[in-house]
Amino acid sequence: MSREPYSGSVSSLRVVVADDSVLLREGLVRVLVEAGIDVVAAYPDADQLLAALPTTRPDVVLLDVRMPPTFRDEGVRAAILARKLQPTVGILLLSQYVEVAYAQELLSSGAGGVGYLLKDRVASLDELQDAVTRIAAGGTVLDPEVVAQLLGRRHDPLSTLTPREREVLALMGEGRTNVAIAAALVIGTGAVEKNVTSIFSKLGLDDSGTDHRRVLAVLRWLQR
Repeated sequence: MSREPYSGSVSSLRVVVADDSVLLREGLVRVLVEAGIDVVAAYPDADQLLAALPTTRPDVVLLDVRMPPTFRDEGVRAAILARKLQPTVGILLLSQYVEVAYAQELLSSGAGGVGYLLKDRVASLDELQDAVTRIAAGGTVLDPEVVAQLLGRRHDPLSTLTPREREVLALMGEGRTNVAIAAALVIGTGAVEKNVTSIFSKLGLDDSGTDHRRVLAVLRWLQR
């Protein structure tokens, strides 16, 4: 049975940390402890965190976005699963760079108690304590750079495609390969590959290792 959202003091906050970097993991633990927060466990990967979740029962879990074994989105997947296992647990994702697609995925449920910060921000004891406390209480904490990019994507991303990129995407919608697209447009396959990569980037289709980005790109085109 899940607990009610946290409403106690900072000193009674239970936090679990998961990061494959020993230095960062130990650094996070030290900063949290200095802030008076109870770090009940720290793990090098998401699997160990999830396995121990029923025992540790934290108020907030801090996870790196990219962790073993593929270093893609293990932290995001673990955060979503942790929420299913313990609906009231707070989630704070940490990332080296702004990865808006992951932030959007984390926020897609509309539930509170989530955060997404760049790792540079957590060096500040006050900022980290404030973020963890707000998330534990059901609030949302987003890095200013993430907010800026999320707002920047409120417009139709298809409008940012160049005429050539639109031609390439339209031909992708016909199921053509890069070689076939090159032949149809009388350009080199290298040029097609560059356009395809640019299309994925502009549409926010990061390589998650699971979704077929060509299919997703075409779906965006058809739904425009």
